[in-house]
Amino acid sequence: MKQDLSHLLPEVIEIARSAGQLILDIYQNRDYEEFTKVDDTPVTSADLAAHKLIMQALPALTPDIPVLSEEDADISLAEREKWSRYWLVDPLDGTQEFIARSGDFATIIALVENNKPVMGVVYAPISGVVYYAYEGKGAWKIPDMGESIRISTHTHELEHQNIAIAISRRQDINRITDCMSQKWNYELIPLGSAALKACLVAEGSADCYLRLGPTGEWDTAATQCIVEQAGGTILDTQLNPLSYNLRETLENPNFIVIGDRGLPWQDILLKGESE
Repeated sequence: MKQDLSHLLPEVIEIARSAGQLILDIYQNRDYEEFTKVDDTPVTSADLAAHKLIMQALPALTPDIPVLSEEDADISLAEREKWSRYWLVDPLDGTQEFIARSGDFATIIALVENNKPVMGVVYAPISGVVYYAYEGKGAWKIPDMGESIRISTHTHELEHQNIAIAISRRQDINRITDCMSQKWNYELIPLGSAALKACLVAEGSADCYLRLGPTGEWDTAATQCIVEQAGGTILDTQLNPLSYNLRETLENPNFIVIGDRGLPWQDILLKGESE
């Protein structure tokens, strides 16, 4: 049975801010160590410090709701499928950007209920901006030291067949453009954190974000809620819905974050590369 936990949003936002500020302090002081995980992806002591903070704060807030973090994700499906509700966390989304000092990184917290994200919070420490949403309540943005502003993907009309695509700073641009129909013109918007690129779509600053390559369910859960509550959606590159906590692997397929669902995405997106 679904339970409205939207009243937890202020506390969850504060937890995300606290973790993000811890990351920011480490970032500004350049006081961190780098490691390589077993999957050959980077992790830093900043990731681990933020993970520790969140793993203490969320259970204190909701003792009966389990927490799954990117930094502690070795939990079998046999155990996870018992969860009707759980927190899904990426303490530091954009570790490569943190290391490269681009500033494009974020802290992500999602609440997943019955295999669907129902709450999403994304905090960008460098800008101080918070994006958040709850199912049925809308999607919102808090500028640095500002008041909440409701956001929507439908902020402009598509003109002259131009499509603005958010892409990774580390992505091979040809891989992206090879997946798109050449009948359209594309403006590429490079950014770091996967969550921040999805939030660009949610606020109408980009038409889509195409991600080819490995990501985890923690990379998309919070932003799926934010984007959907703003009027968009996140699908795999075959235009099928993403799944949460239904497979042994927590790795996502290639995916696309779509702003205006009314655009002819079947024609725009030619094909999705296999993983």
